[in-house]
Amino acid sequence: MEASTQRPLAVVTGASSGIGYELAKQFATNGFDLIVCAEDSAIVTAAGELQGLGAGAEAVQADLARPEGVEQLHGRIAASGRPVAAIALNAGIGMGGAFATDTDLAQELQMVDLNCRSTVHLAKLVLRDMVARDEGRLLFTSSIASTMPGSFQAVYNASKSFVQSFALALREELKDTNITVTSLMPGPTETEFFERADMLDTKIGASDSKDDPEDVARDGFEALMAGKERVVSHSLSTKVQGRASRFMPDKAKAVMHRRMAEPGSADDDSE
Repeated sequence: MEASTQRPLAVVTGASSGIGYELAKQFATNGFDLIVCAEDSAIVTAAGELQGLGAGAEAVQADLARPEGVEQLHGRIAASGRPVAAIALNAGIGMGGAFATDTDLAQELQMVDLNCRSTVHLAKLVLRDMVARDEGRLLFTSSIASTMPGSFQAVYNASKSFVQSFALALREELKDTNITVTSLMPGPTETEFFERADMLDTKIGASDSKDDPEDVARDGFEALMAGKERVVSHSLSTKVQGRASRFMPDKAKAVMHRRMAEPGSADDDSE
């Protein structure tokens, strides 16, 4: 990594595309060097593009759904010899479908491993160093989905509820330190998420009003640097949904989510 020791170091997971890549760009254009991680080889291309923005950027291709992948990434962080000023724990996957009959258990357990277990594992390793220095910033990519039971996305929404709760708990634990914890809560965003989650035939997957990942990432970065607790991003409809969810009963939210995420709902004109 071509890096200047005068620039702070940021780490971004899930950084080969989508919100993660845009978060990495935010760091790169705001004076940070980067270690970026993803499972796919596109992370190497992403690191090259970040270098073109003037940042030192090192690519780590690792499967964070496996404990050894987390250890691989942390080993590269330690080998840099530089403190982590900020980390965006962004890596995650989704899946749609009826839990009892249609979805694949192995994929769901992988989702739990990536979205939840790896987030805990990497946060534990990085936070120890931050606490020792009494300095650092953590950004967790949660979701507006964390606020509602996810009918036909049952495991995904539950995993994001875990991330949200985890982030807010850490923030409270660390409130008397110089370490900040921020939760980024996007709504539907124009990334590969819905294709990978096999949700293109759903109302939410087929919608043409998804947010731009660049806008979401900018909201997240600005909230992180301001030390905010959370940011609901990006569109007005997502922000309204976030506020309304505080007052709606869970049953009503589960029904609402069903209308958005049930397979075949993209063709339902009855709503």
